[in-house]
Order: sequence, then C-alpha cells, then structure tokens
Amino acid sequence: MVNLLQDKVALITGASSGIGEASALSLAAEGAYVAVVARRGDRLQDLIRRIHERGGRALPIVADVADEQQVVAMVTHVKNKLGRIDILVNNAGVMLLGQIDGANTEDWRRMVAINVMGLMYTTHAVLPIMKEQNHGHIVNISSVAGRVARAGSGVYNVTKWGVVAFSEALRQESYKNNIRVTVIEPGAVATELTDHITDENAKKQQGEWLQGLTPLESEDIAAAIVYAVTQPERVNVNEILIRPTGQDR
Repeated sequence: MVNLLQDKVALITGASSGIGEASALSLAAEGAYVAVVARRGDRLQDLIRRIHERGGRALPIVADVADEQQVVAMVTHVKNKLGRIDILVNNAGVMLLGQIDGANTEDWRRMVAINVMGLMYTTHAVLPIMKEQNHGHIVNISSVAGRVARAGSGVYNVTKWGVVAFSEALRQESYKNNIRVTVIEPGAVATELTDHITDENAKKQQGEWLQGLTPLESEDIAAAIVYAVTQPERVNVNEILIRPTGQDR
C-alpha cells in the first residue's frame, strides 16, 4: 500500500461487480475507508472480505440508488459512521441497448432512474457534506456513449450525455468549495453490463461486436479513478476518455 488516500472516506455505488468492485479494491489499497453500495448484499460481503484480507477498511451498504429515500439514508449512515465523505464514485448504471422503434419503454425508465436520477440523487445528498468540509471529489462514470450517439443505443446515449452535462454544470457550481469533479468515459469494458440487455437482437449484436476486440478490464478504469483522485489539490482532472486499443468507435 502506498496510502495516497490515507484517512479519506470514499463512497462507491454499484460496487458489487465490475468497475465499482475494482474501484473499491483500488481505493482501499491506497488507504481510503470505502463505503460500498449495491443492491446485492451477498456480493458486497464477499467484497468486504477481500478488502479486509488485503488490510483495507470497508463498510457495506445495501441500497438502490434509484430510490431517493434510500440514497439519503445511505449517505447519512456513512456520514454518521465515518464522519466525512471525501470521494464519491457514482458508478451504478445499466446499459439496456435496443432500437427506439418497438422498444420496451420500461428499459428506458430503468436507465433514466439509475444512470441519471440515481447519480443525481447521490450527488445531491453528498454535496452539503463536502461543502461543509470545504473539500471533496465527485467522480461520475459516463461512457464513450456520452460522446458518440449510435443507432441501437439512443436512450443509453441520452443518459450518458446527461451525465457529462450534469458533471460540467456541477464543476462550475462547486469549484469555489474546493470540490473537484471528474467524468470518466470508458469504451468497451469486460463487465456484467451486457448481461442485463433485454432486447435479444441488441444483446447478440453487442456480443458479436465485443468478440472482435480485446476489451478493457475493470481495473483499467479503477486505475483512472485512482489517478484522478490522487492528484494535488490544485489539479482538477475534469474528463478522461478511455477506449480499448482495438475499439474503432
């Protein structure tokens, strides 16, 4: 452990797998006390065990970020238990691809509820704490889909473009309180994200596309998060776009 984040408290949503899980392990390895949030409590307990085995510190919280009351309760719990929140990683999200015509609009509601509203609820709950501290760093996970719109991912594009816009407005509103904002835009990453696609044709197409390249690993994105949050206080890394070397779009 280098302990670049010693005595810092990091809150990570969507921590039961993928980027959230890798980020929790990486931030804990740098000395942060990580509060890990997800709906799957069994997966969180396994993550907590691995963090503790490596000498880290962690607090599990079972919550759904799409429910504002649960978000307020989880943030209050972290503040009461750990005394502060220095880093927020808004990672929880779903990617439910499919054509706009004939889509199951419930997929749209799920993406907006988690990818956009969940991120905003959590940010809204954490901001007063960071302002009181006059310090904080908010990392929002967007996507290459937050930069480039594609047929078959239109509503996912909407949510991830929204994350980018929200992040920049947040930066402009918060910098005077020494709150830094970073938006990270991964390309293809080997995670469970594609498993949840309900449109079978879109799922098949995405799987075939992924077979044509070597995707990023969750640890690659975690490393970008660690890079951003360990910069000197004078440095605000606003945006990081990361694609696999073999990704063409």
